[in-house]
Amino acid sequence: MSGRHTPEVGGRHTGPRIPPGSLRELGPFGWAFSRAAGRVMGTEPPAVFTTLGRARGTFTGWLHFAGRLMPFGSLSRREAEVVILTVGTRRECEYELSHHRRIGRRAGLSADEVSSLTRGDAPPTLSEREAVLRATALALVEDRDLDDEAWARLRSVTSEREAVELLLLAGNYDMLATVLTTLRVQPDPVR
Repeated sequence: MSGRHTPEVGGRHTGPRIPPGSLRELGPFGWAFSRAAGRVMGTEPPAVFTTLGRARGTFTGWLHFAGRLMPFGSLSRREAEVVILTVGTRRECEYELSHHRRIGRRAGLSADEVSSLTRGDAPPTLSEREAVLRATALALVEDRDLDDEAWARLRSVTSEREAVELLLLAGNYDMLATVLTTLRVQPDPVR
């Protein structure tokens, strides 16, 4: 691994570059949302929300966009988690992985499937469609594009809407991995 899980500078682990915000810094919506999300997840208020929430209006816009993809997108929750765990693993983003290991289990992935995905392997139990979604997510992170053959495979198992949403979902979690890694956002402690 490249060290992205626990960023180091001069041999020392670095803490968050922007600490989680308080009520004053997040505003009432960000504060309440992050606390509610923590209760649902069984963690402290998730640092992804208490950190990004400091950008207030941008956070609210991103939250709406991200929520339209997951959990309210056209892909099933299980399928979305296959994509997210694939992107998080390829990007070596420990925050995404720690968060989505739990969500993936709630969405119907078995412990073995989650373990396999987070090792970078394709679980043999994935459906043909799920395997194509995983391969597509990998190609997008690695190549930032799909060749015609990969596009044809994707379209053979998805509607037009699902294909577009998959591209947006993988791109969102790739972007989020960059933000979380750069800001050194630490995984949330489980209660």
